[in-house]
Amino acid sequence: MDPVRTAIMNNRFTAIVEEASTVLHRTAHTTFVKLVQDYQCALATPEGDIFAYPSQSGVTVFIGLPLQETLDRIGRENFEPGDCYITNDPFFTDGLVTHMMDVTLIYPVFREDKLIAFGWSFVHASDIGGAVPGSISPTFTESFQEGLRVRPIKLFKRGKLNHDAKNIFLDNSRIPNEMWGDFQAMLSAMKSMDKRLNQLCDRYGTDAVEEGMTEVIAFAELKARQVISGIPNGTYSFSDYLEGIEENQHAHITATMTVDGDEIEIDFTGTDPQVAAAYNFIIGDRTHPYVTQALTYYIMSMEPSAPKNAGLLRPIKTKAPRGTVINAEYPAAMGSRVAAGTRVFDVILGCLNQALPHGVMAAGAGMVGIIVANARDPQTGHQRVSVLNPIIGGGGGRNGKDGIDGVDGRSGALKSIPTEVLEVETVMHMRRCHLLADTQSPGQWRGGAALVMEIENTGHEATMTVRGMNRFKFRPWGFNGGFAGKLGEVITNPGRADEKSIGKIRVLHMDRGDVVRIISPAGGGFGNPLDRSPELVLSDVRMGLLSPAVARNAYGVEIADGKVDVDATDALRLTMAGRKEIEAFSYGPERDEYNEIWTPEIRSFLAQTILAMPQSVRNKTIEFVREQLTLAGKQVTRAAVLQSIDDAENYLNGTPHRVAAE
Repeated sequence: MDPVRTAIMNNRFTAIVEEASTVLHRTAHTTFVKLVQDYQCALATPEGDIFAYPSQSGVTVFIGLPLQETLDRIGRENFEPGDCYITNDPFFTDGLVTHMMDVTLIYPVFREDKLIAFGWSFVHASDIGGAVPGSISPTFTESFQEGLRVRPIKLFKRGKLNHDAKNIFLDNSRIPNEMWGDFQAMLSAMKSMDKRLNQLCDRYGTDAVEEGMTEVIAFAELKARQVISGIPNGTYSFSDYLEGIEENQHAHITATMTVDGDEIEIDFTGTDPQVAAAYNFIIGDRTHPYVTQALTYYIMSMEPSAPKNAGLLRPIKTKAPRGTVINAEYPAAMGSRVAAGTRVFDVILGCLNQALPHGVMAAGAGMVGIIVANARDPQTGHQRVSVLNPIIGGGGGRNGKDGIDGVDGRSGALKSIPTEVLEVETVMHMRRCHLLADTQSPGQWRGGAALVMEIENTGHEATMTVRGMNRFKFRPWGFNGGFAGKLGEVITNPGRADEKSIGKIRVLHMDRGDVVRIISPAGGGFGNPLDRSPELVLSDVRMGLLSPAVARNAYGVEIADGKVDVDATDALRLTMAGRKEIEAFSYGPERDEYNEIWTPEIRSFLAQTILAMPQSVRNKTIEFVREQLTLAGKQVTRAAVLQSIDDAENYLNGTPHRVAAE
């Protein structure tokens, strides 16, 4: 590897994809792409390894996304100059597409008659058809409900548009013109990358450019291995819960992370089978960035100069059994898969906190709620599907830094939509959007505050969905003495006689004047609150985000006349010290109570036992077992699990079931 050439090529490749990403961003049509920025493009080698990925705009979660399986199935010999394939099929692509709304283009880059690279791009299409506007409801149980699924087909053949392929997508969308505008923006990005890469070949020669592709991947791998080498060898396990729509529908996600020198293996064995809800996703058999994101972010934080490409993932091996919620099988629904992906992030973070001497950070809000409304356009009078805003919630406290208010770092790439745009383009009125006081979870480094959005329908009627809602039952966990975070909540028509707390939004029908208040979760605290600087506590009080009562009760800081009473604070902290045992992880009372019934080991045993059954009976069986044994309220044993599975079989076959064994 020539270090000078590698640095030059990395800078050139990065400039190409950053420019293309900006082109896509500036020419997109839908709000979700041009403002929220749920899109991206990148360059990959002919083998399918991404060697250049942007970071200045768009999402970063797919750094190193594997194209190999899709290219193998299409056949590289079937690509010609001017071609462009389009797909939104997670099953055929084996995880290149992680849910059907991510419409994806694959574009071959030729140098004369030689295939030298592939362009890749996706946009989250705001509507691809399906049973609800926006195509996503967490209540969906099968992919058939989520719109039309299309295997890779040629949108362009040798530069000529395939109108049939175009119309397949447009005829099934509620917003065909806007969606086609996004597709054209992706094509512009692809052509930009094609042009710039060929110009680079003109300047340095094709051989040098191709060698540069492999060298920048190898350089990223080297940087990743250096960071991993700094993590102590060992095996670390952690688990968390993905909350489903129904009561007690908690999907167990667990990982065992083994660090050996400069390599890491992550084994998700023991994770629950795919659920009858839209929280599943698929990653295939290769290491996938959607489940290694926490590790990738840690590597890039420790080595900011590392190229952003597939090399970052090469020292990481993953094992995720087929049929689980994170490696689902046909015909699983996947529209709200962001909730499961976020929980995987928390699980890997929990492993890292055990592996590193001082930890990394507490759990963030753990939710990426995307608010979508369907109503008549105030300008045209036609029905229109619009993304109103993402709502995420405060990040977890970090080792040496507070959590970010209103934003969880895992999803910080998603941007907010200006209220003025929302109110011009939709019938919705944003009555409130603010941080919520006393939701910064206490810790030496506190969590970020929760976010509140209050939205009113000013039109005749509207339908609202919010995908990705979670952390309404189990709090984001705190670390090393930090407090657990805050739960989310949704209230309709607050302050009116018909005010109601409704939990997660499924499909919300709103009449004129109806209001919905969405309160996000908030991340946990990091470290003992009694170790927090009193001046930082005072600063939070002065900002109006912390009450003097919480400053006193959680931090042991006495504030009088707008100042810290040093003597009273010292005395109070001395009294409070030792009252509470410092726990590695603070889960909150809800999860602690659940853990008394279900230990992680028993949940893993249940998952593996169910996964060995035929797919057709897994879901009903695990739902029966979870419900029966949770309601029993006793600590579950392996014998009780096996007995309950027998009861489930009898029940599903129409035979009365027995009481579960103790």
